[in-house]
Amino acid sequence: MIFVTRTKLPPIHRYYKYLRQIWASNWVTNNGQLVQELELKLRDYLKVYNLSLVTNATIALQMAIKSLKIEGEVITTPFTFAASTNVILWEKMKPVFADIDPETFNIDPKDIEKKITKDTRAILAVHVYGNPCDVERIEEIAQKHNLKVIYDAAHAFGVEYKNSSILNYGDVSVLSFHATKVFNTIEGGALVSPNQELDAKFRLLRNFGIVNEEKVIHPGINAKMNEFQAAMGLCNLQTINRDIRARDKMYHLYISGLSKIKGLKFQRLTASRYNYSYMPVIFRDKKHRDLIYDRLKENGIHARKYFYPLTSSLDYFSQSERTSHQNSLPVAVSIADRVLCIPLFSELTVEIVKKVVDLIAKYS
Repeated sequence: MIFVTRTKLPPIHRYYKYLRQIWASNWVTNNGQLVQELELKLRDYLKVYNLSLVTNATIALQMAIKSLKIEGEVITTPFTFAASTNVILWEKMKPVFADIDPETFNIDPKDIEKKITKDTRAILAVHVYGNPCDVERIEEIAQKHNLKVIYDAAHAFGVEYKNSSILNYGDVSVLSFHATKVFNTIEGGALVSPNQELDAKFRLLRNFGIVNEEKVIHPGINAKMNEFQAAMGLCNLQTINRDIRARDKMYHLYISGLSKIKGLKFQRLTASRYNYSYMPVIFRDKKHRDLIYDRLKENGIHARKYFYPLTSSLDYFSQSERTSHQNSLPVAVSIADRVLCIPLFSELTVEIVKKVVDLIAKYS
């Protein structure tokens, strides 16, 4: 059985070395030695000034919203994982959905401007599949309308734009280190901000807002990464460049084979350094996409319809809201109806790639 991704696990002896260190110190959580080590190494690897590790990316998005004191409307993309929309609703704000660019699949700055009202307070953009948003245009819009910018960079580990980390844009960027990601700590995430004061606030919020034994200055939460997660991250960081190179090779093998099939479309990449986190393919219509999905599954290959349905059409919105969203997001609707992410991970073989390409060709 071949799935769309495969969790990267290090050699068990490498992980065991860190387990022995944990047992020796008897320090398993609360900003342990391995968490501190991983933070330092990630700041260096990702070329960022500040980075705070947390237990997952969803809670990191919530912390970002709370730290920036955002209320009211947040303009965001519907072409994303549910968490990006859920956190806006969880924090009692209104998501306002902007359409996406038909080539990059990221939020369209032109539609952002159209959706701004007197109640708009922020933009929550997503680097879809790790592909950088139009960060310069979004920055212009944010400055013009005095808006905060949060980037959901869940897929964008190690991605650079114009030879600089994509994480250095916006007020806050949030990374996911979930088991399905290019770099994983089993579960986990991080907040990255160029603002030193914000970073200090994140560190307080992730530990209940506690300053010391007798002083609590923020209504924080428990978002601490533990030592076992950090150990996995330290192991996986040792091979990350090799893993990305392997993904790169398989990605371009797909492109080479699939480009010969009429009617397929691929995401236009804008990164100067990309991590090849996903292999999305756009088919000619929904019927064709679903046919390929079924035929791959019959042959033991589990692709995923990322991101279908759009978050703007999820069941927690009323029927009238879903209809309104659908009518105002023609590009997002079209891409979501036709997209299929096929298997891509560092251990993927040439034989599997060729099998997938051959099956898609057969039923196209």
